[in-house]
Amino acid sequence: MILSCSNINKSFGTDVILKDVSFHINEHEKAAIVGINGAGKSTLLKIIVGELTADSGSVVIAKSTTVGYLSQQQDLTPGNTIWDEVLSVKSDIIAMEQNIRRLEHQMKETEGDELDALLKQYTQLTHRFEDANGYAVKSEVTGVLKGLGFSEDDFTMRVETLSGGQKTRVALSKLLLRTPDIILLDEPTNHLDLESIRWLEGFLSSYKGAVILVAHDRYFLDKIVTKVIEIENSRAETFMGNYTTYSEKKQAERYAKLRAYMNQQREIKHQEKVIETLRSYNREKSIKRAESREKMLNKIERVEKPVELNDKMNIILEPNIQSGNDVLTVKHLSKGFDGVMLFDDVNFEVKRGDRIAIIGNNGTGKTTMLKIINGILPPDSGEYKPGAKVYIGYYDQEHHVLDPEKTIFEEIQSTYPDIDNTRVRNLLAAFLFTGDDVFKLIGDLSGGEKARVSLAKLMLSDANFLILDEPTNHLDIVSKEILEQAVASYTGTVVYVSHDRYFINKTATRVFELTDKRLVQYEGNYDYYLDKRDAVMNASFATGSGRAVVRDGAGQGAGSAADGRAKATVPGSAGSSAQGAAASGAAASGKNDWETQKKLAAARRKTENEFAACEAEIARIEARNEEIDGLFEDPSVATDSVRLRELTEEKSANEEKLEELMQTWEDLYEKLNDSGNTLL
Repeated sequence: MILSCSNINKSFGTDVILKDVSFHINEHEKAAIVGINGAGKSTLLKIIVGELTADSGSVVIAKSTTVGYLSQQQDLTPGNTIWDEVLSVKSDIIAMEQNIRRLEHQMKETEGDELDALLKQYTQLTHRFEDANGYAVKSEVTGVLKGLGFSEDDFTMRVETLSGGQKTRVALSKLLLRTPDIILLDEPTNHLDLESIRWLEGFLSSYKGAVILVAHDRYFLDKIVTKVIEIENSRAETFMGNYTTYSEKKQAERYAKLRAYMNQQREIKHQEKVIETLRSYNREKSIKRAESREKMLNKIERVEKPVELNDKMNIILEPNIQSGNDVLTVKHLSKGFDGVMLFDDVNFEVKRGDRIAIIGNNGTGKTTMLKIINGILPPDSGEYKPGAKVYIGYYDQEHHVLDPEKTIFEEIQSTYPDIDNTRVRNLLAAFLFTGDDVFKLIGDLSGGEKARVSLAKLMLSDANFLILDEPTNHLDIVSKEILEQAVASYTGTVVYVSHDRYFINKTATRVFELTDKRLVQYEGNYDYYLDKRDAVMNASFATGSGRAVVRDGAGQGAGSAADGRAKATVPGSAGSSAQGAAASGAAASGKNDWETQKKLAAARRKTENEFAACEAEIARIEARNEEIDGLFEDPSVATDSVRLRELTEEKSANEEKLEELMQTWEDLYEKLNDSGNTLL
């Protein structure tokens, strides 16, 4: 064990952030700390490194253990270039090398015993230098800087001229090169493009020390961690495995608790009906039996309904109008700025029901392409044509579609003036804006709050073609999963840009990669893209096209040789008639497998959505019954016989509906959790 946290408590004023938090980290272990925004993840990291003091509890770090922490505040030396700043981490080795050069110079001018002494010193020093891997230091620094997205041309930039994101990458480079025994990273994938994130994944996975991560990038966590420490309601619980394993265990745990709650509620309602029936007989024996049952019922230890933080957020994206099958056609699209071409001669089609993720490194033109097909920017050349009955809804990552001078309520109401105040209030409540929250100014909101307002506006639109630019930015993991489910079950069409590979993997049916000014299409999710990407990138493409398409199982690109456009072929695909037949069979098999998996995944999502809708309806009716119970105590209602009868009838109907819903919930639960079910 290299690190132990025992009974950590921390409060800020009356707000309890951490309560009796305990866990340990072993040598070489890779762990994630997860939880919703504000759960206390960063606070815990700061307590571990000593930037904050716990109210009580202890942090014990093994003797002689070095700890490295990527702080939000970067301590860089003004005047240094990126290269000098990062190389300063290896200053002891650089000094050693300088001493070696000095000794070499001295030995040229020395003889006799003095030379022997210098030779001995030189031998010892070069041995230490080799042990410290000194000859590889500069290549090591170069490798880390390039891995984190800097080109060699960037190495001479002075640190004071860098953006906040670039400074963070410089600080991360320094931390990784220090090779401490424990690395603590708070959102390390911020400011990194996909290539850099993949490089960091590989670096941390093979890192010899221990790593503790706070990150919202679930795919990143899946690739690295073997332990998840969840902070929820101020307390910590440890799960062994990666993020997906944790998520599955957490869901199973919640389902089990919900099932116990539902079963008990059904039994309670059954007993209450029996008691009511016995009392209605109005006989001494039946009344005694009713009283006996009532006493037993009152002694039951009630199961609390499990409440998941943020589980009241309810995103339902569903088009009011169905578009035609051809949603968008893009031909020969090109765009550049200031003489720099972003993409050239891009061609693709979007069909109804597609969920297309556009990926690529920073600066390749992903957001620009979204703005062009949304009519915000003109192309330099080429054309794009929406299909029949296509209505676009646009989600902008910078939230320029929101007016910072308006309140949340005004923003929704002014965009949709025909919607009454009650519906606006109900919609905002579904996105966790209740009470006076709806009167907050847009300009005062956090990134996550702005994201929720933008999504709320999308829900009210008539859009059947959603264009989303980084929709998961600023959302915590729970909110991402809610949005994920909404997009995956959406029956319209979606094209989005995202760096969230987990989100892409769960929602995309196609992946478009912008690379080298062209668009390469992959007919599958992110895992499929990863599986085929290297082969495609190593293949020989004809020049000037950008129409390479990689299809499931086929391993070859679309586009005919006759039109002079690229035909991408994955190495190892058909080269003779026999090979061609084999490849065709493999392609058909791969295609069938993919189609089967898609159908099973769609069926699973449908059941999950039905399950979630059932839970939401149960919660709504239970809340209404509580409201009715409150109205019964209102003197003005108690004296109004007509109103009392209406409320009594409504509650009775609600109870019957609850009985039906609980049975439906039970059936759906069994369907989702039956190990023999094909949905799994």
